[in-house]
Amino acid sequence: MFATKPQLAGDMLEDAHASGVHTAWVAADEVYGGRELRARIRALGYGYAIAVPTSHRVTTPGAGKKKVTALLERVPKRAWMRLRTGHGTKAERLYDWAMIDVNPDDAPPGQAAGHSQVLVRRHRRTGTLSFYRTWHPDPQPISVLVSAVCRRWRVEEDFQGAKGLAHLDTGQVTCWTSWHRWSLMSMIAYALLAVGALHERQRAHPANSDDELAMVPVSPRELLALLRVFALPRPRQDTDPAHALRWSNWRRRHQHRATACHRRWNNVTAVAIA
Repeated sequence: MFATKPQLAGDMLEDAHASGVHTAWVAADEVYGGRELRARIRALGYGYAIAVPTSHRVTTPGAGKKKVTALLERVPKRAWMRLRTGHGTKAERLYDWAMIDVNPDDAPPGQAAGHSQVLVRRHRRTGTLSFYRTWHPDPQPISVLVSAVCRRWRVEEDFQGAKGLAHLDTGQVTCWTSWHRWSLMSMIAYALLAVGALHERQRAHPANSDDELAMVPVSPRELLALLRVFALPRPRQDTDPAHALRWSNWRRRHQHRATACHRRWNNVTAVAIA
């Protein structure tokens, strides 16, 4: 029968709980920020960190109900914290974060209120804002809440990688069995690339950032390009393996130099929060 995405997500979480996953964080985008799903998440004992739109309304202690954008006037400058949210192709990702306590509106019957907050993320150059609703039965530091938010980004990157490298989304199928087989093989193929790239990163020695011959770690996409030349030759292969390897080394050295330049620029332009 038809079910909305939040309803499907709630059913999947209940299946996970029945399978023995009893302690976890649920991270999701704006589609899943409704009160019904948040209440189902809480009923299972999970914490959550879910993105919400700027029109989302919350109730704050002593200030009534208002939009999340109106909460910014209550955040003093000293309350913003600059935290690292991961590594990108242009060095580390740094954002400014603020945490505001709000009254929970999704408590299941008989459950304690717990600890509910709104996280605000601000781009340190453009000032672009993003908002997240978080909840956990126990008090959590902002670093843990930010980590839960960032974990969803890594999952989305994996999905995009599986689509772009292993064609997870290009199966021309019309029934469950064929869809299941295609999806399974695509996910196995991407897992092999991801694990292979991880082993290569662990094997390689960390390079000196000032070394002109240093290279960025091999990525799943780079590994796939090399596998197509060395391990998966086509019936008529016109690419010279030695040339492909030289081109890969040149490209990774260039990416390393670009990353080092961006890191130095970020260090020069970064302004400490008073």
